[in-house]
Amino acid sequence: MAEKFPTINSTLSPKALGQLIQQKYKLSDKTECSIFRLAMNHLYIVQDGEQKYVFRVYTHNWRTKLEIEEELKLLAYLKENDRQAAYPIKDKLNEYIQEIEAPEGKRFGVLFSYAKGTKTAKFSPQASFLIGQALAKVHQSTENFGLNRMSYNSENLLTKPVLRIKKFFHKNISEVEFLEKLSAFLTLKIQNINKAEMRSGSVHLDVWFDNLHIDDEKEITFFDFDFCGNGYLCFDISYFLFQLLTTHLNEEEYQEKAESFLKGYETITEISTEEKEFLPFACLAIMVYYISVQCDRFDYWTNIFINEDHLKRMVGNLKRWMIYNKIEIQ
Repeated sequence: MAEKFPTINSTLSPKALGQLIQQKYKLSDKTECSIFRLAMNHLYIVQDGEQKYVFRVYTHNWRTKLEIEEELKLLAYLKENDRQAAYPIKDKLNEYIQEIEAPEGKRFGVLFSYAKGTKTAKFSPQASFLIGQALAKVHQSTENFGLNRMSYNSENLLTKPVLRIKKFFHKNISEVEFLEKLSAFLTLKIQNINKAEMRSGSVHLDVWFDNLHIDDEKEITFFDFDFCGNGYLCFDISYFLFQLLTTHLNEEEYQEKAESFLKGYETITEISTEEKEFLPFACLAIMVYYISVQCDRFDYWTNIFINEDHLKRMVGNLKRWMIYNKIEIQ
């Protein structure tokens, strides 16, 4: 019999995974498991009668077990503080993390609560207000809450990512040159921040419509904390505003929702003057980092879309944000 050929990224059978989950979590024999999304990680919907869950299977060698434990520690802490975030569920042995021997090697899996409501990019200004309030409540809990995970500073957001982007695209195209200049500009901005006026702690780093559910225009639930780490809390505020602009071509509509979001946030906790001044710049650093992540994940996911045209579109979004916020670099 021929040996099985080595793989780098497999898709686990939803039927077999459903049986494993049913046994590990003492679910009923009505449990069904189906693929939801095969992207950065693989997500499955688990349905047991009226109960619905999400099972995330982390890509092989994407996160260490310690990194996942820290993510889950944050989510359990938010649940204890009654914050609006999907939370991990323990199995019958009181464990959060399942270790699965996939063809490519060990992968980790976690069962999460299913966030109430629905996902939509076309939410109302009132929903934007509620998102601001919900994020501020999360930040009240995560301020000064440290994680044994990446710290989002100029080295990890800018210096290393630009080197990775240059290596991936090989040719010295104008978009890469632009990102190099932008990185140097943003590095100086970060270095000159008055840290005493900046709240820091655990950040989500990926807060936008794709990672939250809105329930009947009344309640917001955040999920997908896969990129959580340590940094300035205003990174989350800035990133949400950036994604809001990229999904709204009508800038008057964007402005209304952005103001509503910030107003909602500040009904819960104040954004300092220093933080407000940094908001136009913070998301640009995050996006440089995410472009580098897309380069890193080429073999596993982004090969279906990342190329020079994609980079042009990404840089085009950065430039649109900069024009809107009147940011100029030399």
